[in-house]
Amino acid sequence: MERRECKVVSQEEMARQAGFMHLIKEKNAGALMKYNISTFGCQMNENDSERLAGMLTEMGYTHTDKLEESDLIIYNTCCVRENAELKVYGHLGSLKGLKREKPELVIAVCGCMMQQPEVVEEIRNKYKHVDLVFGTHNLYKFPELLYSVLDTRSNVIDVWDCDGVIAEDIPTRRENDIKAWVTIMYGCNNFCSYCIVPYVRGRERSRRPEVILNEIKQLGEQGFKEITLLGQNVNSYGKDLGEEFSFAKLLREVNEIEGIERIRFMTSHPKDLSDELITAMRDCDKVCEHLHLPIQAGSTEVLKKMNRKYTKDQYLELVEKIRKEIPEISITTDIIVGFPGETDEDFDETIDVVKKVRYDMAYTFLYSKRTGTPAAKSGNQVPEEVKKQRFDRLLEVQNKISREINDKLLGQVVEVLVEGPSKTNEKMYTGRTRTNKIVNFQGNEEMVGKLVRIKIDKVQTWSLEGSPVQ
Repeated sequence: MERRECKVVSQEEMARQAGFMHLIKEKNAGALMKYNISTFGCQMNENDSERLAGMLTEMGYTHTDKLEESDLIIYNTCCVRENAELKVYGHLGSLKGLKREKPELVIAVCGCMMQQPEVVEEIRNKYKHVDLVFGTHNLYKFPELLYSVLDTRSNVIDVWDCDGVIAEDIPTRRENDIKAWVTIMYGCNNFCSYCIVPYVRGRERSRRPEVILNEIKQLGEQGFKEITLLGQNVNSYGKDLGEEFSFAKLLREVNEIEGIERIRFMTSHPKDLSDELITAMRDCDKVCEHLHLPIQAGSTEVLKKMNRKYTKDQYLELVEKIRKEIPEISITTDIIVGFPGETDEDFDETIDVVKKVRYDMAYTFLYSKRTGTPAAKSGNQVPEEVKKQRFDRLLEVQNKISREINDKLLGQVVEVLVEGPSKTNEKMYTGRTRTNKIVNFQGNEEMVGKLVRIKIDKVQTWSLEGSPVQ
């Protein structure tokens, strides 16, 4: 893995990559070239895939959902959970036959998994039909790397070991023309003991506020209604810029941009959620009443082992403060079950937090060893059957709370941003409330992209059903 010390990619380098895009477009002239991208992991990966799609569009490629039609297949990978890695290997293995049938097919793998040297070696040795491997730090170099593969018809592996870069002006093809992801910072400095992210995404680095604001202004002019500000820890935004520009200040600036009607953000680390940010959330009318605030565990002792830098009581006090200022807010969370050394008493503390906070929804995970993290080296691993028992108990408690919260919405009228036809019921349209609840209803194409009022007629644990009102 090549070690690079770099941060901001120059305009000259970005122009050079644009040159490679032009060369590939010329190379493909007259041919209908198609690409397929599969994305694993978080919204940051989704946003990276939109950039890959944007660059491919500039190169003359068009998107297809069918692998057998593809001239280029990309897997943008995640390494946070073992299951995501196993899926990638399974998909790569299944492409061997297609590669034999279409030798000219280019298969590329990128993303967080590739920042792990042992993974790159696995692909190099066992998946020789993969043509291109690159990581998270040099995504902007994709045009040059792809050109090298197409020009030489040889395998290219280019993964950097560095603290990360910021590359602006990468073409973006967004999956949605109503809602958009906007990355405001990259990397993480927290080094939670279970998490691989700082090792594969690098240190925290913030984009310049004027660049972010300009991007969002353009989105507003293009008709986007909702933007989600992304970062591994958005509350740390601006700390590396050497000036007084906090995340709270950025929120207030974004709130003034015309055209944008809703603002969301994720993810927030509890230790960095300031009073200034709570006040900004309260004051900014476009900021939605929804906060994703990962607790991970309810036991202070486990939180200490996780290196989360807050206690159970501090977390509960923070939630109380948030709810005092924004009473209507919905709070969601992440919870890891079975962290090394977690006792029955520790897990009871997690259940206690869930009952006290009353989350609208919790994303729950069984602890998964991540090679290279301190927790993976712990000898005090919790047996799988114990993890599963605790997991089932947690789901039972949280599902009951989620349903009780939704039950209170029966008969109420809520504001919904209409996203389009439902993916599960073609007769229904779907959208989300400001509190991020899914609402399905009888609608029409003219409603898409608009804020409509829906009366809730039916309640389920994970979604709501209703009818439009004037």
